[in-house]
Amino acid sequence: MTDTIVSRCEAKGLRMTGQRRVIAKVLQDSDDHPDVEELYARASAMDSAISIATVYRTVKLFEEAGILERLEFGDGRARYEDAERDHHDHLIDLNSGNVIEFVEPEIEELQERIAAKLGYKLMGHKLELYGVPLKKD
Repeated sequence: MTDTIVSRCEAKGLRMTGQRRVIAKVLQDSDDHPDVEELYARASAMDSAISIATVYRTVKLFEEAGILERLEFGDGRARYEDAERDHHDHLIDLNSGNVIEFVEPEIEELQERIAAKLGYKLMGHKLELYGVPLKKD
């Protein structure tokens, strides 16, 4: 991915206000999966005039435009990530709520084989694993 969230929004004809640009920058700089409240905290630290309602509206707009992907990991919080990030899967820590991104070539190859065995060409997938840390003695 070489372009920015702002440039993709502009390419889609979205009006990019100063506050939307701040929210887009926060999203672009995120290496986690923030929910709206986390986005609001980060954006309002950069521009105190940003309201949580603006963050909600902006996230919805970006999601509808295909800029953001909404992720739901069963904890009641919608989280967001750039829709054009490189493919990866998620492991969700049920104790802490942390989301760990990973890529495992063996899993990718196995999914392709399964689809082919069933007579399909795999066009995409989402894999979410849920777990708790192993206890260390």
